[in-house]
Amino acid sequence: MAPSDTHRAIDAVWRIESARLIAGLARMVGDVGVAEDLAHDALVAALERWPESGVPDNPGAWLMATAKRRAIDLLRRRTLLERKHEELGREIDARQEIAVTDLEAGIDDDIGDDLLRLVFTSCHTVLSTEARVALTLRLLGGLTTEEIARAFLVAEPTVAQRIVRAKRTLADAHVPFEVPRGAELAARLSSVLEVIYLIFNEGYSATVGDDWLRPALCEDALRLGRILAGLDPNEPEVHGLVALMEIQASRSRARVGPSGEPVLLLDQDRSRWDHILIGRGLAALERAEKLGGALGPYALQAAIAACHARARNPGETDWSRIVALYGELARLTPSPVVELNRAVAVGMASGPASALELVDALTSEPSLAAYHLLPSVRGDLLAKLGRFDEARAELQRAASLTRNARERDLLLERAAACARSLPSN
Repeated sequence: MAPSDTHRAIDAVWRIESARLIAGLARMVGDVGVAEDLAHDALVAALERWPESGVPDNPGAWLMATAKRRAIDLLRRRTLLERKHEELGREIDARQEIAVTDLEAGIDDDIGDDLLRLVFTSCHTVLSTEARVALTLRLLGGLTTEEIARAFLVAEPTVAQRIVRAKRTLADAHVPFEVPRGAELAARLSSVLEVIYLIFNEGYSATVGDDWLRPALCEDALRLGRILAGLDPNEPEVHGLVALMEIQASRSRARVGPSGEPVLLLDQDRSRWDHILIGRGLAALERAEKLGGALGPYALQAAIAACHARARNPGETDWSRIVALYGELARLTPSPVVELNRAVAVGMASGPASALELVDALTSEPSLAAYHLLPSVRGDLLAKLGRFDEARAELQRAASLTRNARERDLLLERAAACARSLPSN
């Protein structure tokens, strides 16, 4: 195998195995930062040896064995240093010996629990949202700092600082490497789901830059969601989020035109939707529903997406059900954005005049003052009512607020169409 082929193979192995490797090491050494360093040491060893020796039959086990040996050396060095401190006494020696024993046995352990621990640790609420996203993509997604920076259009040093500070914060706060229990579990799980959802959304509808979609981020979020569903199969909201992402991702090919321009939902060629992903999404939604209880926010959004997925064309969409589902979502998680989405559904079910009344009531909402979709929706409704001059102004305002170049072009095109529809003087 040529060196370049070996390096590509190593890169592929790292993407597959890095999360499991770091998770297993983190349980053994008790620090995700140290665990990542040990895993990278093993990666460097692979880069040095595999081009000559070839990729081993079980590359994941090779990486774990290499990292394990380095971790044992680290723990033994710690033990020797700690023995010099008399106040720590025999208790530390015993604890370190137990850690080494656990580490030596750990290579053959079932690492499912370790992965779940890593998910909850990287998404710990002691970290800022930006830090949680960056650390999750680094530790669980296997992305480099450069890849994370490029995905979110953030300077690479900024991402590097977030990751370093996040690991330091976890260490300083003595965050235990464990799955939370009791009352803390719900809050921590909510944080995990939020991080995965944010990653997916940034890929599905990029907030900044020249691309409407960033498929790699959607794929990373889907992979993380599927891992979490496998690790925590009895949590309905996990399946709800996976269902939502699967169904939304099914439209990716149809959401972009030949030149990369956005194609809105009602204009999409539904034959280009990925029906395998739709099937997986509907199955995940069914699992969420079978687990019982009222649907949570992600499952409700998945149910809304399912209404679109089941419709063979826009005319078959059950807009009344979508309005009802948005009503449930609004009661569960009150939000002006949810109300705006409900207004869109009302417009499709009952006509633009009814929807415009709801949207007009939101124009004084401070949290939507810079939200470009508010004037975008209002402009669309005004155009349907034949009020083209007002519609043009709203769409131009929406274009001035968005930070995505593709979306800005689309809004300006819609504004120009309104201008062309005005009666000539």
